[in-house]
Amino acid sequence: MTLQLCIAQLNFVVGDMAGNARKIIDAAHTAYDQGARVLVTPELALCGYAAEDLLLRPAFIDACDDALKTVARELLGLKGMHVVVGHPDGGGIQSRSVSVTKRFNRASVVCEGRIVASYAKQELPNYQVFDERRYFTPGHEACVFEVAGVKIGLLICEDAWFEKPAQKAKVGGAELLLVLNASPFHVGKGLEREVQMSQRVQDCGLPLVYAHLVGGQDEVIFEGRSFALNAQGAVVARAPAFKTCLPSILVERKPGGLSLSGTEIVPSHSWQEDLWHALVLGIRDYLGKNGFPGAILGLSGGIDSALVLALAVDALGADKIHAVMMPSPYTADISWLDAREMVKRLGVRYDEISIAPLFEGFKTALSDQFKGLAEDTTEENIQARVRGTLLMAMSNKTGAIVLTTGNKSEMATGYCTLYGDMAGGFAVIKDVVKTQVFKLSEWRNQNDPYGTGSNPIPERIITRPPSAELRADQKDQDSLPPYEVLDAIVQRYMENDEGINALVADGFDRADVEKVTRLIKLNEYKRRQSPVGIRVTHRSFGKDWRYPITNRFRA
Repeated sequence: MTLQLCIAQLNFVVGDMAGNARKIIDAAHTAYDQGARVLVTPELALCGYAAEDLLLRPAFIDACDDALKTVARELLGLKGMHVVVGHPDGGGIQSRSVSVTKRFNRASVVCEGRIVASYAKQELPNYQVFDERRYFTPGHEACVFEVAGVKIGLLICEDAWFEKPAQKAKVGGAELLLVLNASPFHVGKGLEREVQMSQRVQDCGLPLVYAHLVGGQDEVIFEGRSFALNAQGAVVARAPAFKTCLPSILVERKPGGLSLSGTEIVPSHSWQEDLWHALVLGIRDYLGKNGFPGAILGLSGGIDSALVLALAVDALGADKIHAVMMPSPYTADISWLDAREMVKRLGVRYDEISIAPLFEGFKTALSDQFKGLAEDTTEENIQARVRGTLLMAMSNKTGAIVLTTGNKSEMATGYCTLYGDMAGGFAVIKDVVKTQVFKLSEWRNQNDPYGTGSNPIPERIITRPPSAELRADQKDQDSLPPYEVLDAIVQRYMENDEGINALVADGFDRADVEKVTRLIKLNEYKRRQSPVGIRVTHRSFGKDWRYPITNRFRA
């Protein structure tokens, strides 16, 4: 006995039920023609993940129900084909005229025009970016269906991180587990999943196929990398990361039980490569799915804007990018030269607009208000806000979105200007700390993953001391601890919830720790007004981080 199954590792769009249904239907026909008799889609594939409060709208559930019927109807002629569809369900309530009070995160098995089995997710995550208890009611029953003599149990994402749902499936007769997933990316998450799923397989003794989503949805990235594990928990197939595909798994019954094999085991990447592909996918999908014709960004001659420019070109192509240099009286000559050299290497549209006259105009207009007061960060922020105004004006005129260039270290400490360098529509490296910015830039200069040009970032941009160039001889380290220290404190305090005393006990200078943690708390009001950005850590300044602005807790 052999059974071929296929994983629909596809990029679905939230709310595009018709388009998502068509992708599932087309994938089913392709898989069927290749000999597969089971196709498994990711979690909530029919409506896209995460649909958030759209799930509270009865009309949204109705549209999902209609799309599921379309899938069933369109697959009527595929004899023996079983398509496992992830979708939300109103709990059997007819919702067209009444509010849905129960919803389930479901996987339904469609075969020859009918739903022959259905499973409701049992474990609903409610941490990090997840709010599933807000939307769904947990299921309690196992679901096992049979194809070509193989009994297949269904699980959905979080279910597979706990022992009980898998054991229920085994008790129900399952010989193989199919796991539908929408598991957000962060650096290192791919290996974490495989380790956890291997443990699940070893606990229950059943082989497992992990079907994962690929694509960007607002701040969250899904990297694909679907895989299959044999009954010993070893990887026997792994799909590419950050790419859509339809990987096949062959299931054979042998004397010792079911044997699984795949066409390839794609090797894992370095964290730099994974991070690069995640950021590129995030840019491409945010602009593509929201209909922006291109992107515009301020190019300063510094490393943050250089990194964002290189990412944007890899994501969209040089013809979709407009870089603007806006020098002030404090802009160093090497910043001009390095910016010009970089755009020459990448071939993007480039303009220079001096902000000196506008800066002087602001100071003249405010001279009576500021009479007798020394220059300070106010004048620095005016320069940043002039630049933000210019970029937003060009965005309004052309429809291109402004990509902001601030990193996580800056967002943590408030080393950024409201309505200035924070003005824009999408914060590409908002969750990338400064030390990673340097390493990622070095990696890109040594690699050309999208064929857009090698060594795009001039070496001097990487090696020169970072500066905002808003006053004479300014350096970032005038105001902040060294980035190696700053980033370590941010990661341990903000991402891992470690306390101040614990950090000091581990050797960090108390003055540095107290300064950084104080800045993190003081600048919450700024972060609330920052653009949405790409999440690449297990805790980002976004849906992961929900701290009050008005807050006197200081530990």
